[in-house]
Amino acid sequence: MYDIVQDYYGKQLQHSGDLKTTACCDISQMPDWLKPLLARIHPEVLSRYYGCGLVCPPLLNGCRVLDLGSGSGRDVYALAQLVGAEGEVVGVDMTDEQLEVAERHKAFHSEAFGYENVRFLKGYIERLDELELEDESFDVIVSNCVINLSTDKDAVLASVQRLLKPGGEFYFSDVYADRRVPESVRNDPVLYGECLGGALYWNDFLNLAKAHGFTDPRLVEDRPLEVTDAVLAESIGPVRFFSATYRLFKLASLESDCEDYGQAVIYKGTIPGHTHRFVLDKHHDIETGKVFTVCGNTWKMLKDTRFGEHFDYIGDFSKHYGIFDGCGKALPFTSDSSSDVSCC
Repeated sequence: MYDIVQDYYGKQLQHSGDLKTTACCDISQMPDWLKPLLARIHPEVLSRYYGCGLVCPPLLNGCRVLDLGSGSGRDVYALAQLVGAEGEVVGVDMTDEQLEVAERHKAFHSEAFGYENVRFLKGYIERLDELELEDESFDVIVSNCVINLSTDKDAVLASVQRLLKPGGEFYFSDVYADRRVPESVRNDPVLYGECLGGALYWNDFLNLAKAHGFTDPRLVEDRPLEVTDAVLAESIGPVRFFSATYRLFKLASLESDCEDYGQAVIYKGTIPGHTHRFVLDKHHDIETGKVFTVCGNTWKMLKDTRFGEHFDYIGDFSKHYGIFDGCGKALPFTSDSSSDVSCC
């Protein structure tokens, strides 16, 4: 599969228009705050973007960020502007052609930003232990439509857990299926290269994340994918695919379910670019100044991470009220393709 992926992304795809799914969103769906960041990125880097979502979480200034499967460097160069001169972004990719594009334009971006804070490493995301990356040295790890291409997702998540600082997060977009993908789809080289063959069944992903210590995975946003090639659409049959962004926090104290302790938070509106509200995930859109009830896990995701000082906290863990209302177990994605979800 390494050879298939390297050939597909190094030689078969020359720009994002070559993709056969709706994984890459059009410019009209891009958040306004991202547009000036992308305007400073070299056109060749932008043209070889093959992501399926937005992997720029808020409050990154001064952070050390790792991008798994960084490709031509579009996300790395966007993140470089968000972490600033005091932060660092490290990109890891296995495809020579993609890395060559990313490296060739480093001087261009250093001049545009006024500082140099990125580096690229050649390597495999399931073999990060072979690279010179220190344990617990990253505040945030991101990935954009790459985990599905890995043949050893178990090893990827193990390395992410090892490399994240306590309280850090894995914030990433990927492709998921509504059921386990049949062997005929898994073994099709084009479907694999298009991020469908290696897509995990969403519930298998949740169980895998929990097995590696990411106890309460949070879905940030999602959208259904359409296979625009008629032949490939026939090959996948009834399987439905979704692009989804998750955030996984490295917090040892999280519980397996959302438990209610009668707690609440009040957002201060102090995170740059998020004056009026803070969106933790698909079910936690927290308006500034308003008391917002939360479960114990959400409390810790805010209080024990880089977001801690931006909230006031009501209550403690002295009294338990049972499971938090609305903590469901069904398919988490929205099937209506008309839903308005910001992505890139």
